[in-house]
Amino acid sequence: MLALSSILVFVTTFVAVALAVLIAFFTLQRLRAEASAEDVEEMLAAPALLRANSLSTIGIWSKVLERFDFMEMLGRQLQQANMTWSVGRFTMLMLLAGTVTLAALSGMEAVPFWASFLISLAVTFLPYLYVLNRRQKRFQRFEEHFPDALDSVARALRSGHPFASAMEIVSAEAEEPVASELRQVTVEGSFGTSWEAALANLCARIPLLEVNLFASAVQLQSRTGGKLNEVLGKIAENMRESVALKGEVRALAAHGRMTGIVLSLLPLFIAGMMMVVSPGYLVILITVPLGKYLIAAAVVCLILAHFIIQRLVDIRI
Repeated sequence: MLALSSILVFVTTFVAVALAVLIAFFTLQRLRAEASAEDVEEMLAAPALLRANSLSTIGIWSKVLERFDFMEMLGRQLQQANMTWSVGRFTMLMLLAGTVTLAALSGMEAVPFWASFLISLAVTFLPYLYVLNRRQKRFQRFEEHFPDALDSVARALRSGHPFASAMEIVSAEAEEPVASELRQVTVEGSFGTSWEAALANLCARIPLLEVNLFASAVQLQSRTGGKLNEVLGKIAENMRESVALKGEVRALAAHGRMTGIVLSLLPLFIAGMMMVVSPGYLVILITVPLGKYLIAAAVVCLILAHFIIQRLVDIRI
């Protein structure tokens, strides 16, 4: 077991150093290319309308990632979470976290190998759970501020501004993350991209029903005409009612979430108290080989129970 731990530590260190050298090499090459360009100032001042499609700056790793279809979904989720990391860097972080955890746990005789593997697998997906959580919170903030932005667009249209000018005005005054998303739509619609394509990109970045209704209303008005300001006002009103209802549901489900957290931490608290009051009572679980498997199974069951309870109280409307 000690030999396996040493091998894993060596492989992890080698991979980390190799990645650092490759990243430094490609960064140096890119800086040299930018320094030798004659129009470097114009390139820095121009708006970034084009995005790199490469999953990673390391060619070999990028080709490996391109073989998996879900990497495109991962890249979209990173963008929706407003993270600037590339898919290649993020997947490297996940693999490095899992490998280091497995190497550290393999050297502990009290932890079985299968438990070490499960824990390292869970640690591997922790960054992905962080991205999903950050993405969900960003969507919630967008839902809270988007009705005000729609009202502002409706008032600008009512006062005689064209749609492009109204979007530009609102994008400069709205709250984040609505301001950045509307600003990107304005930039795309003003620099060669059609408004339909710009709104479709907004729906892809923010996959909310209200955003789809907003894009559909704008596209329908551009084809058939009508009072777009009234439609946007109705959408904003309905969205406020939806946000209020979701807030009430989250408040009612907060008790269930707190109960799940207490039930998940209570066994650990009781075990700690018993180790203080009667240390010999639980020592048998550590000294006996079967006890190690029982401890690992109990920890896994606690984690699964926590996620099941959180899933039960996650009421979606």
